[in-house]
Amino acid sequence: MTGLHRYLDDPAFAATRFVVIDFEGTTPAGCPAEPIEVGAVILRPTPGGMECVSRFEALIRPPAHAPLTEADTRQTGITAPMLAGRPAAPAVLAGLDALLTDPPYLLVAHHACTEAGILRRYAHACPTAAAAPMLDTLALAKRCRPGLASYALDALLTLHGIGIPASRHRALADAEVTGHLLVRLLADGARAHRWCRLDQLRDLAGQPPPANPHPQEFLF
Repeated sequence: MTGLHRYLDDPAFAATRFVVIDFEGTTPAGCPAEPIEVGAVILRPTPGGMECVSRFEALIRPPAHAPLTEADTRQTGITAPMLAGRPAAPAVLAGLDALLTDPPYLLVAHHACTEAGILRRYAHACPTAAAAPMLDTLALAKRCRPGLASYALDALLTLHGIGIPASRHRALADAEVTGHLLVRLLADGARAHRWCRLDQLRDLAGQPPPANPHPQEFLF
């Protein structure tokens, strides 16, 4: 057993669909990041671990004020011709939201503030995703493995023996390895810290829904 089976005794955990999401983006001066690609992996708990029930990936045409830069291309491999003619963020995120038909959902991201900020600004296009609470694997790793020199995604993948994909810094590849990291952190937490419930995970590393208008009032 991996340790994940302990969580299945919690009805809330067993019923939840985990949406591991990643954005690649461009960051214009003085403005928040704008997405140029989104990747998502929808996982459901099973006795054997986490089963992928759906994947989603799409390139996104950024708005005029946030053009793709050479630095963005160097990091992601995404070029301006690849984005030309692609749908803008509202249409793409509406497509992702259309997959979310089996609630409840919990969004998962590494350093989730970036994903939360994008979903918050485009909540009108993806109301289901934007209304779901979030779990930050960076914060969870800090609780599971305190005192590490780095909690960057590459460092945590290496620590847990998860291969760094050749397509690192592409959204779907990053979402997939973040999903693998989530599984390892859940298993490690169950064994080392006796975590076994969804509410514990939310207390440890949860964030309110991106679209929550009163985040200070949100209770896990």
